[in-house]
Parts: sequence; C-alpha cells; structure tokens
Amino acid sequence: MADTDLHWQPIEVLSARIHDGTLSPVSLMEHFLDRAEALNPTLNAFRLLPRERALEAARASELALASGADAGPLHGIPFAAKDIIDVAGLPTTAGSNGMLNNVPDKDATVVERLRRAGMVLMGKTNTVQFALGAPGVNRAQGTPRNPWGREHHVPGGSSSGSAAAVAAGMVPMALGTDTGGSIRIPAGLCGTVGLKPTVSQVSRAGVFPLSETLDSVGPLTRSVRGAALVHQALHGADPRDPMTRPAVRQDLLGELDAGADGLRVGLAEGLFIEDQDSEVTAAIETAAETLAGLGAHVRRLAMPEARRAMEANPRLRISSVEAALAHEERLPGFEAYDPTLEFRLAEGRSISGVDYLRARRATAALAEETEHALADIDVFITATTPSTARPLAEVDASEESYQYWNARYSRNTVIGNLLGLCAISVTCGFDERGLPIGLMIHGKPRDEAKVVRAALAFEIATEWHLRGPEV
Repeated sequence: MADTDLHWQPIEVLSARIHDGTLSPVSLMEHFLDRAEALNPTLNAFRLLPRERALEAARASELALASGADAGPLHGIPFAAKDIIDVAGLPTTAGSNGMLNNVPDKDATVVERLRRAGMVLMGKTNTVQFALGAPGVNRAQGTPRNPWGREHHVPGGSSSGSAAAVAAGMVPMALGTDTGGSIRIPAGLCGTVGLKPTVSQVSRAGVFPLSETLDSVGPLTRSVRGAALVHQALHGADPRDPMTRPAVRQDLLGELDAGADGLRVGLAEGLFIEDQDSEVTAAIETAAETLAGLGAHVRRLAMPEARRAMEANPRLRISSVEAALAHEERLPGFEAYDPTLEFRLAEGRSISGVDYLRARRATAALAEETEHALADIDVFITATTPSTARPLAEVDASEESYQYWNARYSRNTVIGNLLGLCAISVTCGFDERGLPIGLMIHGKPRDEAKVVRAALAFEIATEWHLRGPEV
C-alpha cells in the first residue's frame, strides 16, 4: 500500500500498520491534516482543524507506544468530533454563530473514552444548527458538500461534516449523534458506515442536547469493523449521564466474524417502502438476496409498528418538547436561531404536557411490543433513506421544499429511535447519478453485536464500500 492511499484505508488496516511499526501516529496525523486542509475549503466538512494541537497529541501517542504503553487497536488513530460534542479548550458552537465563545473546560465522556483508548483528536466537524435537520443544511456556517456530488449535494444531517469528512478520506472516524437519524442519514447519503447504538449504551455527557429521551452518540467510519472497535471503546455506564445506568457491557468483537449463516433477517415492508425510489428498492432487494446467499434466513416483515410509532409521535412531538426545554435552560433569550429551528422550538413550547406524556407512553409501549414482535428475528433491513442525495439548491429552494426533504430523509430512520432500537447504515449500491444508497440494519435494544455481525458479513461479500468519491 502506497502511503498516498492511507486516507482510503479503514481503521483496522491503519492500526495493523501502526502496530507492526511501518506507520507512525505522527506521519498518519500529518497525512490526514494535509488532506483535510487541502479539501476543506471545498467541502466545508471541518469546523476546526487545530494542526499543532493535533500533532502534539500524535507525538505523545507515538512516544507512549514506543515506551510499551499500547492502549489497544485504536492507538494512534486520528478522529474528529461533531461540533455539538465538547472538547476541552475548543469552542462547541453547535452549528450556531451565537455560540462562538462557548469554550468548555472538560471533554465530553465519549472524547475522554476515545483518548483513553489511544485515539488522537484531529478536529471538530460542522453540523446542522443545534443538530436539528435531516438534509444537513446550515444556513449560518455553511452546508458541508457531499463528496459524491458533481454539484453541491446535501450530505445529510445533522452529522453532516462528520460523514463528509470520512467519505472524502479526511479522517478515519468522526463522532456523530443521532436523535432521528442524524448518524445514519448522512452515512447513507455520503456512503460511509454509521452506527447508532441503543440509547443508554453510550454517554451523552458533554453533548449539547436535543432530546434526552432519544439522543445517542456513535461513530461514522469507512468499515464495519472500525465502527465496532470504536463502539467497544465508547459504551458503558457513566455517572455523568444517568440514562446510562442500565448500560450493559457488550462484546461486539466476539461474534463479529461469525458471518450471516443462520441469521434470521426480516426484510421490512409497509411504511418503510412507501414512495421509495425504484433504484433504492432494487438495491435493498439485492442486499436481501446477498444475505440469503450467505446463509441467512430472510423473510418479508410487515412491521405495522413503524406506522404506529409515527402516529404516536406526530410532528416529532417528543424531541420538539425536549429541545425547547433544553434551549430554555441553556440559552435564555437567545436570538441567533435559524428560522426553521425557531419554528420547531416554538412548536415544542406550545405542546401541552398531557400530549407530550401521551406520546412518551405510547412510544414506550410500542417499543416493548416491537421487541416481542421481533422475538424470532435477529435483525431487519430497510433502506436508510427512500431517496439518495439531492442538490442543495433543490432541497433548500424554499421552506416548503426543505420541510419535504427533511421529512423524507428522516422517515425510515426516526422509527428506530422511537422504538428504542440500534441500527447501522452501510452502502449497498449507487444510483444512476453515482450517489450512494444506504442499507439500514436494525437490531433489538442492546443487540449491537448482531447488527455489526450482519453488516460485516454483507460488507465482506460486496464491494460497494471499496469505492471512493473523486474529490
């Protein structure tokens, strides 16, 4: 492998080279910094690239490894954090120019854990303002460009910069957050892997909140194995986040290579396939055939719980109320909101406590019902999004157009959030314009091991993940 191709290599390949001594953490960081600095003026994926700080951390990583203090398979690997995740000494703007002076003095728990696992922070990636928006549009700080589009296509949101950076080979892994699809949507539209863990498994401490009920934190990577390695380092109870008290220790690596043979896979229909682009439908059907050819037992799944979950949470009632409360507590009198976000927060403030509690109870009951309904299913598959990426000019042509695409891109993903599921998005094809199509694999709560096992089996059997955009 030529060192000029390092940016297309997944975490596990970079790790092997670091550990066999043919690649140093410093030279690796220099490579990614050079590439990111060259591409960022065009792609706008990174908010911050503090070069000297990143190189200093890489040198410390290299010295630790030389002294025998090997932190494990992630040692020396650069990573980026979505700009709603606190990094001590760097601004957390949450995609808003009104937060430029918000400099935390403590890392978010997820950043602490990745540092402990040996990873090296490279920078912070752009996001939708306050992480609210499926297309990935940020009218104040600029919308990151999807690396696959010949013109400016949306990257998906709200982890827009994280997905664009990983897809373009600017960083091997970037953290994202997911409340209604904000890891999986950009992963699907940009052609990366995106893992949304079960709420409670990964701490949100030090992450600007959108919905205390639905928020989760996870990785965007170039490979399924890389995502599993990162989740292994991230998950577990954290006193700083009470929601993690029921977190269970997981071993995603133990059965990762078990393959798809014997897995019980549902091909979800119903709401998931309504008004879906024909190219997307064909790619998902082919993915189901691929899994069946690997020995999985595939059957069609009606999944009526999906529609019921959407009906139980009209106009994203739960996250609207919880976002309104979070902003009222943290930013009283704040005036720098995007008009779309201001409308959503105002709507959240207008919802009655009775209607909010009704939605919470209904979705909690549906989540329990769904877990029972999936008793004889290991995972189920859908398209990540029913359409591929569209030009920014088309998506943001008007408020009506924006709201249409916001709802369309999040339709399939938000169901997993409401039902308490874990999920991963992997690439399963490209449309006629050369834009990625995402396959979403859902698992039952706290069953991330089955999800990554199925995803890796599919990844190994196909070559979609080997493609890179021409940037």
